[in-house]
Amino acid sequence: MEPEISSELLARLLRTANESAVEICGILRGSDGRIIAAEPARNVAVDPARYFEIDPAALFVALRDARRGGMAVLGWYHSHPSGSADPSPTDAAQAAADGMIWLILGGGTARLWRAVADGARHGRFDPVAFTVKDGGHVEKNCEAVHMDRAGRTMTFAKAQGSSH
Repeated sequence: MEPEISSELLARLLRTANESAVEICGILRGSDGRIIAAEPARNVAVDPARYFEIDPAALFVALRDARRGGMAVLGWYHSHPSGSADPSPTDAAQAAADGMIWLILGGGTARLWRAVADGARHGRFDPVAFTVKDGGHVEKNCEAVHMDRAGRTMTFAKAQGSSH
């Protein structure tokens, strides 16, 4: 099953990423593969303009809440203020091969990745096709979503081999 995210949530994250000179970051939460919330967290990296580190206190709160029956922690998000929505070698070096989803935002584009052993990108990440819901409209098998600078129009790149 493809992960699913709303266009409203993606637009909010892309706008926030585009407006920030430092890497934004946070925790993706939801259930059954649906990303329902993106909880912002403080970036506690030594150089937040070039790196991200989610505040451990925010991680603790989210994981404790999930254990107590709250929404599951599905993964993480962060931005590349002057880069692309692709994982960097630094991202790969810091990622555990735990199957978690990484939403990366860069250049007005959002992409999903899964942290795995022997991934296609830097030996740690595989691209993840996802579904975007916009009210009653559904875009399936997305590889990337791009939003124009005005924040009004989204375009969807389909994963290779897509017939949608």
